[in-house]
Amino acid sequence: MIARASQLFLPTLRDAPADADAASHKLLVRGGFIRQVGAGLWTFLPLGWRVHQKIVQIIREEINAIGGQEMLEPVLTPAELWQTSGRIRIPQVFKLQDRTGRDFVLGFTHEETMTFHARELQSYKQLPQVWYHFSTKLRDEPRARGGLLRVREFIMKDSYSFDRDEAGLDRSFDAHRAAYARIWERCDLEAHFVVAESGIMGGKESSGFMAPAESGENILVRCENGDYFADYDAAKGIPREPTFPPSLDKPEEVETPGATTIESLAEFLDVDPAATSKAMPVMVGERPVLALIRGDDRLSEEKLVTVLGEAYRPATDEEIRATYGAGGGSLGPVAVEIDIVADETLRQGQYVAGANRDGWHLRGVEAGRDYNPRFADIRQANAGDACPVCGGKLVEDTAIELGHIFKLGTFYSVPFGATFLDEDGEERPLVMGSYGIGPARTMAAIVEQHHDDKGIAWPLSVAPYDVHIVVLAGMDEHGEAAAAALDEAGFDVLLDDRDARAGEKFADADLIGCPLRVTVGRKAAEDGTVDLRERAKGEDDAVSVNDLVSAVRGKVS
Repeated sequence: MIARASQLFLPTLRDAPADADAASHKLLVRGGFIRQVGAGLWTFLPLGWRVHQKIVQIIREEINAIGGQEMLEPVLTPAELWQTSGRIRIPQVFKLQDRTGRDFVLGFTHEETMTFHARELQSYKQLPQVWYHFSTKLRDEPRARGGLLRVREFIMKDSYSFDRDEAGLDRSFDAHRAAYARIWERCDLEAHFVVAESGIMGGKESSGFMAPAESGENILVRCENGDYFADYDAAKGIPREPTFPPSLDKPEEVETPGATTIESLAEFLDVDPAATSKAMPVMVGERPVLALIRGDDRLSEEKLVTVLGEAYRPATDEEIRATYGAGGGSLGPVAVEIDIVADETLRQGQYVAGANRDGWHLRGVEAGRDYNPRFADIRQANAGDACPVCGGKLVEDTAIELGHIFKLGTFYSVPFGATFLDEDGEERPLVMGSYGIGPARTMAAIVEQHHDDKGIAWPLSVAPYDVHIVVLAGMDEHGEAAAAALDEAGFDVLLDDRDARAGEKFADADLIGCPLRVTVGRKAAEDGTVDLRERAKGEDDAVSVNDLVSAVRGKVS
C-alpha cells in the first residue's frame, strides 16, 4: 500500500502542547497521531489509528491462539446489572437515565454483562470458555492527564474465562499470562509481571504487567536484587521495627492539646512516629469502618477495597463525630463498636492511639487486648522497605500499567446465578477470570520506550508504515518508482510527495518514526542510488535502486 503525504490528513506540529509532560503525549500530538477533544477525550487521527489497530491485531492473534472467541458487548448497560454486582456505588461509574427515567451505566469494564450472558452455559461439557471483545469504555476519571495515559474514554480488550473449578481457573490465568508476555514481546516492550490488587474489580487475586517509563503514571516497586516486582498499590514491604516506650498493663490517657497530626503527636509525646497508630474512618455504603495503620505509614486504598470487598469513601466530619464522639485528629480503636481493619504491622507492640476524645490520646494500646480487629495488609509499601522475598531494599520506578489479569472466582457468578451442572447433575457456580489490555496505553508505552530527541522510533510490528520515502525536489519520478517497487514487494509505504523543503520533510520523518527511511535525491538520477536509513540507528547506507527491495528486506528480517 502506498500512502501519499500530499493527500493524508497528517497535521504535524513543531511544538508540543503546553500542558504535555509525558514524552508520548508530546510526540503523539506533534506527530499527528492524536488530537484532544476534551479532558481525557482523544481522537485517533489516521496515523494513530493505524498504530492502534496494529496493536489490536497482535492482541487478537494471541488471544485467539489460547481459544478466545471474539464478540462485542454494548457500552450502554442497564443499571440493574451493576446493582446486582454491587458496583453501582463506584464513583468512577458514569450513570445516566433514558427519556423514561430508566437508569443505565456506561461501563468501564464488562464483568456484569459477560456474566449475564454466561447464564446460558448449561453443562460442564461446555467448559472451559474464553470470550473477549474490544470495546469502548468510559471512566469518570477525576485527573485525566498524560495524553493517552489517563483518559475518560478508551478502547480496551477484556477477555473472560469460565471454568468449572479453581484448577481450571489457574490454567486460564496462566494461559493469559503467557499470551500477554508474547504480546509485549511482539510490541518490543520491556514489561514486568507484577503483584497487583483486585480493588474495585472484585475477586481474590490479580496480577499486572507494567512497562518502565520515565513519564509513567504508575509506580513499579521492585527489589534491588530483581526477585520481586509489584504495583505500588499492591506492593508488600517489611518496614523498620518501631522504637517502643515501656509497656503498660492497660491503656493510659494523656492530654495532647493541638496534636492532631502524627508528626505533632510524636513530637509532643517524644515517641517514635512508628510507635503510633493512624485512624482512617471510612464508610462502606452506610456502614462505618475504621482502618488502622502505623503512624509513619500510608493507607493503600486499593488494598483496603480488596479487603472490604467493595468500594468505600472517607467519612464526613458529621459521620465521624456521630460514630466516635470526637474529631478526626483524636480517633482510635478502643471501645468503638464498629468493624476495625488493622494493618499487619499492628499485631505486635503497644501503640499511641486516639482516645476518641478531642485533645486526648491513649498510650499503650495493644491489639487483641484492648481491641479486636481484622488484620490485613493495608499499608502502602515504601522505598527502603525490606523485600518480602529476599530482604533486599525495595526501590520505586515510574511505569505504565499495560494490562491486568484477575482471578474473579465466583464473585460475579454467585449474585448473577451463573451456574452449570456437573457430572452428578449438581448445580455449581462458574469460576471466572477477567483479563484486560489497553491498546492506547500500550501505544503510549511503546513511544515512551522508543523515542529520542527528534521523535518516535516505532518497532516494525506496530509502525504506521514500514518505509517512509522522502522525495527531494525534482525527483518525483524516481520516488514513485521506488514506492511502487516496495509496494509490490508487500511493504506499507508512506511517500512524502509534498511540495515542502527538504529539512521539513526530514524533520517530519524523524518525528513520525517509521522504521526505515528512503531518501530519493539527485544521486538517484546520477548513479541510481538512494539513501536507506534505519530510524533507530540514524545512519544512511547508499543502496542501488535495483537492490532497494532486497536491502529493505534485509533490514526487517
